[in-house]
Amino acid sequence: MLEIVFARGRIGAGVIKVIGVEEKNRLSSEHLNKEEIKNLNKIAKQNKFSGKQGTFLELNSSKGKLLVMGLGKNPNALDLQKLGGMLYNKVAQTEVVQYLVSAIFGSKLSKTEIAHNIAFGVLLGSYRFDKYFTQKKPDEYPSLERVIFKLEQGEKATEEFKPYAALANAVRYGRDLCNEPANYLTPQVFADDIQRLSYLGLDIEILGQQELEEKGFNLLLAIAQGSVKEPKVAVIKWKGNPASEEWDLGLVGKGVTFDSGGISIQPWSGMEEMKADMTGAAVVVASLKAAALQCIRKNIIGIVGLVENMPSGNATRPGDVVTSMSGQTVEVINTDAEGRLVLADCLWYLQDQYGAKKIIDIATLTGAIMRALGGEYAGLFCNDNKLINDLLSSSDISGEKLWHMPMGEEFNKKINSDIADMKNIGGALGAGSTAACFISRFVQKNTKWAHLDIAGMENEKKGTPITPKGATAFGVRLLNDFINHKI
Repeated sequence: MLEIVFARGRIGAGVIKVIGVEEKNRLSSEHLNKEEIKNLNKIAKQNKFSGKQGTFLELNSSKGKLLVMGLGKNPNALDLQKLGGMLYNKVAQTEVVQYLVSAIFGSKLSKTEIAHNIAFGVLLGSYRFDKYFTQKKPDEYPSLERVIFKLEQGEKATEEFKPYAALANAVRYGRDLCNEPANYLTPQVFADDIQRLSYLGLDIEILGQQELEEKGFNLLLAIAQGSVKEPKVAVIKWKGNPASEEWDLGLVGKGVTFDSGGISIQPWSGMEEMKADMTGAAVVVASLKAAALQCIRKNIIGIVGLVENMPSGNATRPGDVVTSMSGQTVEVINTDAEGRLVLADCLWYLQDQYGAKKIIDIATLTGAIMRALGGEYAGLFCNDNKLINDLLSSSDISGEKLWHMPMGEEFNKKINSDIADMKNIGGALGAGSTAACFISRFVQKNTKWAHLDIAGMENEKKGTPITPKGATAFGVRLLNDFINHKI
């Protein structure tokens, strides 16, 4: 894996040096002398380089190759992370790079914080999922092995970077899970991989078919029964504050490792993307991994329901009625509205067995949210104003964008059934809101709850500086900020 180093010492020749310059009339850097600054501005003028954010200028001098990166005007932490991803793509075929860190005029960020955020962006932007390629040539793989950030207090900066490195590790882990094909990442394999994380100090319990039947996970089992793959539920606990018996936060994740739609089978076009219908579960697991790696002094519990949704002679039929763990009955109108059934039992179990009073569920739930928000935002549904504001704040900080969406009786009444307590869909109009209303019926009194519908956010089609093409693990950075600073 790419190595990030913070040090003040000199390094050998042949290393590309990088400086960041702000967007100004005259470009400057504390690492250049007056003559070098004069030459820089001359060459910048010739190349119409102004320091605009994300632009680059290459200079060759007697001291070696210098790469100038435009920082723009007063970049914030998220801007610097994106610039780190851009820098990685620029220097990926170089073995060693040294970034000469300068203060940014007018910024509240210290030199160390500037270095940390750029380095974090480098780690996020360097992610690749290439394990199944057999024909790639050696020169198609990146050469970059080390990025050195020149700072006076290198040891202190190294220690303070550990939470960033831990979060990058967790994001990359989440992306790996989501990129895996469904024939490899079955519910059993997913559960085994979660169990492996116990080495971090996580307390992990895996529930199999028999235990799920005994405990009454009937909605989840109704979805799983069409597949030959046995369903699993994983309960993951991080006791960062062992002096307390309370859970600071509960997380619930939808883990449908492949969603064909069941009897209500989906169109063939795009069905291959349904391997990522377990993204919510991956985000929950990765968030618990980040909490453990960062040794967060809070108690977090997560639960993920791992199933395949397949059509077969044993599959749940449209029109079937199933009794949930809560005792409420559900008429299944559409077997492709399966995620809310998985979440409902898991959500109830987390409250009933563990007493969690603040819960966030995350799921690739509805195509309706994609049509409403265009794949630019995830939908936020919530029953508590402070929780709404805290999540929106973490959204702004992480860059993983949320948009607060409505619930209410006008949506809730659409899921009333003629023959059961509720039905699992409420029609095409407002489908994201009616899905949230369905889940809300399994939220117990006095529980603060938020539902994040991340459909459309789980896969990056083109690639961005910090989210290369493919799985995004959307929500890991957002939840990490929330866990660290909002509870």
